[in-house]
Amino acid sequence: MRLLISFAALFCSVVLLQLGSGGVAPLDAVSGVVLGFSAVEVGLLGSAHFFGFFIGCWWAPRLMGAVGHSRAFAAFTAAGTIGILAHMLVIDPYAWSLMRMASGLCVAGCYTIIEAWLQAKVTNETRGRAMGVYRVVDIGGSLGAQLLIGVLEPASYVSYNLLALFCCAALFPLTLSRAEAPETGEAPRLRPRLAWDRSPLAAVGVVVSGVTGAAFRMVGPVYGLAVGLSADLIALFLAAFVLGGAIAQVPVGWLADKYDRRTVLIWLSVASILACGITIAVSTAGAVAVFLAAGFFGFTTFPIYSVSAAHAHDFAETAERVELSAALMFLYAVGAIASPLAASVLIGGFGPAGMFVFLALAHLGLVFFGLARRQVRPAPSGRTGYVYMPRTSFLIGRLLGRGPDRR
Repeated sequence: MRLLISFAALFCSVVLLQLGSGGVAPLDAVSGVVLGFSAVEVGLLGSAHFFGFFIGCWWAPRLMGAVGHSRAFAAFTAAGTIGILAHMLVIDPYAWSLMRMASGLCVAGCYTIIEAWLQAKVTNETRGRAMGVYRVVDIGGSLGAQLLIGVLEPASYVSYNLLALFCCAALFPLTLSRAEAPETGEAPRLRPRLAWDRSPLAAVGVVVSGVTGAAFRMVGPVYGLAVGLSADLIALFLAAFVLGGAIAQVPVGWLADKYDRRTVLIWLSVASILACGITIAVSTAGAVAVFLAAGFFGFTTFPIYSVSAAHAHDFAETAERVELSAALMFLYAVGAIASPLAASVLIGGFGPAGMFVFLALAHLGLVFFGLARRQVRPAPSGRTGYVYMPRTSFLIGRLLGRGPDRR
């Protein structure tokens, strides 16, 4: 209980940040459709978000070192709040793209600061419990952000104003906390090639994870509306995806620790292809069937990042782990930047099924690449333990405390 109280301010900021900056993505997608944006323009908003996210991941550790944790957090939160508030002042998809870059910058920057603060405060004895609560809070906030869309009116100043209030309120718990800000640690070097050098399969896996997650989160509302879901049901559609991914962590983690992780990745991608096919098949079968398909899709695709990361760490030295986690996040962001725009182009050209055909092909490529990699070298004799890896900042590897290998 004492641990929860000591981190309460940080966790409260996480929830408010998720509700604010995290809720703008689905609201933008639904609002864009209402305002007459094309599917491609809606996809551009998602790509812009992840471009801002990448900049924030890279810049935040350096800004912390220059002005401190609290001031950097205030700056990133202000950027996110301005980006949300400005939406209804200028109704233009390209202007909204710049605003979404600000939201992505806010999310990455604030998470980097929160995770740096947590890392400085946890000990080896409290790390497991702190990270367990952190993951629950993060997923709970993400679920809440998706469900908000069910009560927010699209393309409404009031809706965007409410999200901006949540984002701005994230300032209070952290900046008013009596806890002393930690000293700023050295930012990890960004070496994307490190991930490929340690495990080409893991590198491809996190790119595919970025392609999948970003497409569904950013363009999924367009798909839902195209297959007949009403705007208020889009929230349940997106929440089913997140919930399915959360449920998958325990069974998939057990499988990833017990069996060859390359095999687990291959079968997850096979199941993801099946999920894409089921989603297309039930698109006209009613809302419940669409929700169940979204949940199954989340179940099969969400854990791919964490399994890929665990597989990469199996081949890494202890001193490389923080930089390896940053490299994996970089590759995830690369896939996430490109994916929403590509998915929206396919929906615009070939109908709603086009997005899931695209995602199925991405996972088919991962299957073949995984089979090829199995022929190159054997599985490692000693492995790190599987952990759920949030895709939040380049510092997540340091917070998770991946230390000596667990043999």
